[in-house]
Amino acid sequence: MEQTVHKSFGKFLIVWFGQLISMIGIGLTAFSLGVYAFEKTNTATSVALITLFTFLPNILLRPIGGVLADRFDRRTMMIIGDLGSAAGLVFILSIMLTGDIQLWHIYVGVAFSSVFSALQSPAYKASATDLLDKDQFSKGSGLVQLAESSKFLFSPIIAGILLSVTTIEVIMMINIATFLIAILAVLVIRKSMKVEREDKEKHNWMTDIKEGWTEVVTNKGVLLLVIIISLVTFYLGFLETLIGPMLLSFTDAKTLGTFQSVSAIGMLISSLCIGIFTMTKKYASVLVAGLIMCGLAFSLLGVSTNIYFIIFAGFLFLSSLPFVNMSADVLVRNNIANEKQGRVWGIIGILSQLGFIIAYSLAGFLADHVFNPLMVEGGALASSVGQIIGTGPGRGIALLFIIAGLFVILIALVTSRLKMIKSLEQNGDIASPPDVGGLAHD
Repeated sequence: MEQTVHKSFGKFLIVWFGQLISMIGIGLTAFSLGVYAFEKTNTATSVALITLFTFLPNILLRPIGGVLADRFDRRTMMIIGDLGSAAGLVFILSIMLTGDIQLWHIYVGVAFSSVFSALQSPAYKASATDLLDKDQFSKGSGLVQLAESSKFLFSPIIAGILLSVTTIEVIMMINIATFLIAILAVLVIRKSMKVEREDKEKHNWMTDIKEGWTEVVTNKGVLLLVIIISLVTFYLGFLETLIGPMLLSFTDAKTLGTFQSVSAIGMLISSLCIGIFTMTKKYASVLVAGLIMCGLAFSLLGVSTNIYFIIFAGFLFLSSLPFVNMSADVLVRNNIANEKQGRVWGIIGILSQLGFIIAYSLAGFLADHVFNPLMVEGGALASSVGQIIGTGPGRGIALLFIIAGLFVILIALVTSRLKMIKSLEQNGDIASPPDVGGLAHD
């Protein structure tokens, strides 16, 4: 299938706005379910399992989603993905309303939503290339990061307040409604855009997946970048999973929500800067600098129990992250032909996020059975490291954060020495279509 789409930053903004609203809703549910699980079990493992089941199907099935994004109308795939994601939440909500829900019900529901998210994500990424000119890629990436930041900026503080005045069921209803808004936004641009389809020879799915795989592994610079990002996501997976249990060990859900929202102002500011000021070069240098700042802030999160210091470290971390994501995104997007981007983003999605899967699988065990026992009264490191960062519940997670942050800095320093990463900036013309008359080919 081939489709001809007129590029339009305005139409991109409509889709982006729908995704912004749905991201806020997703953040509300993610925060609330994490707090719910921790309060029920008082273990990091239950929170880690929710995170694992939320992302594992999405990551494993993303190559298939990428193939579908190249074969069919990408906007239709986004609609199907959002509908299926909402259905998973409806399942959880219906059990909550009819009886005593168990944790495994939540695992099943979030996993079902994750399956359909695997359809939506590659189509959304590839659609951005359809709708944007090449010189708008960094600006579009900045706005996408802004939408992503809403999960941390608005959702936690809203969820923290809502949990104190209403129920988790109401919060899930709000999330379902936000998915409907995202679907409506896609329908709006679908009606206003003329799409011409031409039939072409259809390969089987494995052939398309292999093409995506070949496209990634034959571009050594892109493959190396994906490996680096996967190593970084391994360490970031611990932070995403365990920041809640660490803070809830000495504070409450409302304070946790306030921390996440206030520190996420850093991501908001950075995303706005990237969206407003167009970057056209030195993405590799920005990537390295961003990784160094992320690693430093990551380690600082574990140094103290002072909530204001932790908020400062969170602000520093989240203000650095958009620059890492934008640089990696543009370096890949500029080095992969547009007609292959759906399947390529699917392959990159699973490869770059393997680190998350491993971290989610290990985080609960490492926190509850390895690091936390080291840092309680009488623990093996209580009289040494504990004299610096403190002892008691959650301080083992703090130690894990410090170690992980140092490894992220090490990865950044190694990346700065790799010539193949720098060479990606010199190969930035491949994503441009041969006819530059405002048309993108799918």
